Amino acid sequence: MKKLGYLLVIMGLFSCQEEVTLPLTTLDEVVPVIEATWTDRPFFNEVKVSLAENYFDTTDITIISEAEVSILVPGTQERIPFRFNNETKSYKPISDNYVAKVGVTYEVQVRWEDELYSARGLMLEAPTLDSLTYSYQEERLFREEGYYIKVYGKIPFEEDNYYRIRVIENDTLRNDRDDYLLFDDTFGLKFFEEGLELNYPFEEGDRVRLELFRMNKDTYDYFTQLVGLLFNDGGLFSPPPQNPETNFKVDSGKGKVLGYFLVSPVLNESIFIKKE
Repeated sequence: MKKLGYLLVIMGLFSCQEEVTLPLTTLDEVVPVIEATWTDRPFFNEVKVSLAENYFDTTDITIISEAEVSILVPGTQERIPFRFNNETKSYKPISDNYVAKVGVTYEVQVRWEDELYSARGLMLEAPTLDSLTYSYQEERLFREEGYYIKVYGKIPFEEDNYYRIRVIENDTLRNDRDDYLLFDDTFGLKFFEEGLELNYPFEEGDRVRLELFRMNKDTYDYFTQLVGLLFNDGGLFSPPPQNPETNFKVDSGKGKVLGYFLVSPVLNESIFIKKE
């Protein structure tokens, strides 16, 4: 009887094909998207504010340049003002002397029109990034030939183990859906000491820089949900696309907000690939 059930399912799949259009929610209001990064390295510190678009919208992103942006330390008088930078199309701190310090909780505030949005994050201690190595590997099943990089480090923490590695290849950030290298301690962290291999090859003459971030869990969840959205092919068996859960909240006003606040130390290491 079970075999008959399988047969009926297979026959149903081949007997007809019908295009299915999923009803996606469309924006009927203006929703800002805030991408805020606060680290111990001045270069990375910025806040980007833009407007959300519908899922199938192909128009250019609308940048918001007239918001009021600042980062403060809750419970103190410390407030770090930001100003809009026309070159980066983002808000930057007024001075590079301001950076994140371990053990401090920071709050970013963005005021735009009649709305006030905020998010908080704790600056965690950095792990250790020891070295990068590479080796040439022949073509294998599902793997191209080329030079594969391994990153070695140590993570001694028993909690708050949420990490992202960004790859910069010849001064260009790899930012496709396959390039969001996220990992936690679900299966332990010994593999990081033994060498974490990047899952795509490089070529002779490439200069590669890796940047390691240690994030708060809510930010890590945002990026894992974002990766799921990027891999959603819109097929019949794919879940309806939905926005990643933001760690921002609306302090005043009745609107909505999307985006993330990343508070993290940054470690980086570079390597130049020569022919073996």
